[in-house]
Amino acid sequence: MLLSRPARALAVTLFTALLGALLPVSAAHAESRAVQGGRLDWGIKTSFQSYVTGPIAQGGWSLTGGAATVGGSQFRFHSAQGSYDPATGAFEAAFAGGVRFTGHRAANGTHALDLTVSRPRIRVQGGRGTLYADMTSKAKGSGRTTVSSQVPLAALDLRGVDMRGGGSPLSLTGVPATLTTQGAAAFAGYYRAGTPLDPVSLTVDVRTPRKTTATTRPTASATPGPTATASPSAERARTDGFTTAAVDWGVRRTFREYVTGSVAQGRWTLAGGAQDGGALFRFPRGTGTYDGRTGTLDAAFAGSVRFTGAHLDLTLAGVTVRVTGGTGTLSADVTGAGTTTKAVPLVTFAAPGLTPANGLAAVTEAPATLTEGGPRAFGGMYKAGTAMDPVSLAVAVDAGARLPALPDLGSEATSTPPATAAPESAAPAPASTAPAPAVASADSSAGTWTAVGAGALLVAVAAVLLVVRRRRSGPTAP
Repeated sequence: MLLSRPARALAVTLFTALLGALLPVSAAHAESRAVQGGRLDWGIKTSFQSYVTGPIAQGGWSLTGGAATVGGSQFRFHSAQGSYDPATGAFEAAFAGGVRFTGHRAANGTHALDLTVSRPRIRVQGGRGTLYADMTSKAKGSGRTTVSSQVPLAALDLRGVDMRGGGSPLSLTGVPATLTTQGAAAFAGYYRAGTPLDPVSLTVDVRTPRKTTATTRPTASATPGPTATASPSAERARTDGFTTAAVDWGVRRTFREYVTGSVAQGRWTLAGGAQDGGALFRFPRGTGTYDGRTGTLDAAFAGSVRFTGAHLDLTLAGVTVRVTGGTGTLSADVTGAGTTTKAVPLVTFAAPGLTPANGLAAVTEAPATLTEGGPRAFGGMYKAGTAMDPVSLAVAVDAGARLPALPDLGSEATSTPPATAAPESAAPAPASTAPAPAVASADSSAGTWTAVGAGALLVAVAAVLLVVRRRRSGPTAP
């Protein structure tokens, strides 16, 4: 059937409108989105933890880089950074923090078992998932230490999980993991490839890209003047006061676990500007004096933390830090049993060479021990000399310097059910069964409305063609 020129023009116009309605949506779905903020919860292998701390290895583990614990045996890595494509389900996110296992201590103080897992990264592509990590391990038997970057440590079983169309936050819960061949080698030979590891869970924030408009920049250029960062010699000569500083301290990991555990069944609350970084508390708005020539510091910080629970009510406030002679002392006003004791020295830590770098005078994760007067603050729970959580300190000696960021744990998961992988023992889903979506997406309606719009336009095109045909063939019998 040939159409008249006006009919052909109308059909082309409607078809063009149809394509115009479809293409922008397709382009939007193809646009990768940034992953910024979130956490990964993974116990690595619970039986390995038990072996390390048990009667044979007689060792332990410690956290680095702001990693924390959650639940009974999981480690929490933080500050996710990566990308996510909701159209294909491709996902990648790197996390900060690490855990070090040590055991089988020798007479010279070294450990035959020494394994560190840090900076885990999750990558999902084409339905396959892999967990990578930086590994430092001492080989079982030979004792040779190997340092490897981003080892493909575990294969993730994503059967029954559809990563497409996710919104924010994006969650995966209880994904089975097995040790890879490369992971077995990096694990110092303690386990064979294919050994089941602890399941992996994560929650991350997905940032929708913002549309930017072109801006016109001034064409005139001027010779840049001196920056705000002072020279090292000028920084070392500073003896004046400061108003931007923070100290990070988690008190003690086992104490926090006791507070929230089955015995105390308690919690902690922050006030006065104190912040929770997952494995540490930040006491901000530090003020005081600092002498870069001698490395001495006197600082007072804002904020308080209160621990409450069964037979427990302890508040630490008025935190101060004094550094002299390469040693720092953290003190606080301690309130317990209805009485307050001012300026109690709680822990000491090493702070050698407190000299500025890039506008900051800082100490990072310095090991801390309980002072002689510290046990009283904790009701005799710990003895003097007990290892407490490390102390991090940062003082801005330049106006433009920024304090280190707190661990970014991301948003809490919403009421939307997260993606849950099939149990390790479950059989794979039949090929004819459509996979369930990973998470409900705020954008999931876009495809539906695109289809509706396309259908409406097709109906319109068909109607025009029908009218044209009827006009050319004459009236139709009833």
